[in-house]
Amino acid sequence: MSEKKLCAVSVDLDSLTAYYEIHGLGGAPTQLKATVLRKALPRFEELFAEAGIPATLFVVGRELEDELDAQQTLRRMAEAGHELANHTYTHPYDLCRLPEQVVEQEVRKTHELLRELAGEGHAPVGFRSPGYFINGKVLGVLANHGYLYDSSMFPSPPYYAAKAAVLAMMALRGRRSGAVLSDPRGLTGPTEPYRPDVEHPWRRGHAPLVELPVAVIPGLRVPAIGTMLAVAPEWVRSAVLAQMARVSFFNLELHGIDLADAVADRIPTALAGRQPDLRVPFAEKRAIFLRTLEGLKDRYRFVTLREAAELVQREGKI
Repeated sequence: MSEKKLCAVSVDLDSLTAYYEIHGLGGAPTQLKATVLRKALPRFEELFAEAGIPATLFVVGRELEDELDAQQTLRRMAEAGHELANHTYTHPYDLCRLPEQVVEQEVRKTHELLRELAGEGHAPVGFRSPGYFINGKVLGVLANHGYLYDSSMFPSPPYYAAKAAVLAMMALRGRRSGAVLSDPRGLTGPTEPYRPDVEHPWRRGHAPLVELPVAVIPGLRVPAIGTMLAVAPEWVRSAVLAQMARVSFFNLELHGIDLADAVADRIPTALAGRQPDLRVPFAEKRAIFLRTLEGLKDRYRFVTLREAAELVQREGKI
């Protein structure tokens, strides 16, 4: 029997505030700002425990402050073998355009928060940028912090085109999105793990850390992420997962909102009507993800992104 391929499941714990910004809806109602940490995070803990897999949790530092229950949940998950990783302190979509000292603060503040929360042994060694892109400035900051990997690059022209179209439509209607378009050269980058060029992270090079791109379907480069799995018909999910069986490493990205429930969590129609994943009830999404994870076990061994990065650091590839 051949050795199983690797799959890493990660969750970006973006708050609902980020989605209000994306859709140009202004500030999120106060009662919704911690919905992902208070409601969705415990659901992910239960899902991963039932599936029996480790996961990587990308934490936005500012959202965690004063959320004592969420802090306890993350501490408990770290002790159970899940990885805590850095998703900036304030989740700025324009991170790559900010001064280097601000980028440094965004990385350092969440790094220190997670190290204090879970202990030195669980201090983050991985990073994901809001907006699926990093540049040489961000890569340099991560290297200075001794990070093992970045997992920001998302080389998906179809996703980029859809995002550009939505932003254009919003502009025509006089609404301004908080999202920004990244450098399109990032769309040409490798889809498999690689060591990036220090100044041009979408190219192969000799950076001290490795890049673990978010999963896209081979050839077509269509997104293969949790949101798509949650909203697609069953035959589409099956086709996507069959195509992903061709890759040596499946970097499956989920979002906190993927296990939110518009009705139970009292999310207003203003947002729920614009987010396809919020039109699917929590119970249905949970069943889809559990079934998907159980099915992937036949072909994959589940690892954290840290474990995948350590393998690339040692062997040069997966």
